[in-house]
Amino acid sequence: MIRKAKLEDVKKIHHLIMASAKANELLPRSLHEIYEDLRDFFVYEEDGKIIGVSAIHVCWEDLAEIRSLAVTEEYRMKGIGKILVQRCLEDAKDIGISRVFALTYHPDFFEKMGFKRVDKSKLPQKIWGDCLKCPKFPECNEVAVIKKL
Repeated sequence: MIRKAKLEDVKKIHHLIMASAKANELLPRSLHEIYEDLRDFFVYEEDGKIIGVSAIHVCWEDLAEIRSLAVTEEYRMKGIGKILVQRCLEDAKDIGISRVFALTYHPDFFEKMGFKRVDKSKLPQKIWGDCLKCPKFPECNEVAVIKKL
């Protein structure tokens, strides 16, 4: 089952994100960031256990980012990540967003869902808003992908 995240989910979301961050699959997020952006998050829950998470974050009038996509290792390759991304895309479309992007170490996953690779310079709102604060900037090896809705 996929649903909007609740306050009681924050520490579980944080644990899942940090496990993936330690494996260099995504960037870490602090508890503060998760609490602050809680309304952006969706969780995938099975038998009362959160096994997947994703977030859709509005960056600009026509642009949103899929962030913090993580699935517990034993549940990967079962379509849960795809379901989470589709829910983020639906949410973006519902509020009038026309373009959704992600910065990822797994661009092939997103390309199978209709995203196209794009140079990061095409996303100035992201680069000047978040990337400058990242310890990996400017030596980041994430790949930018984007999809028009």
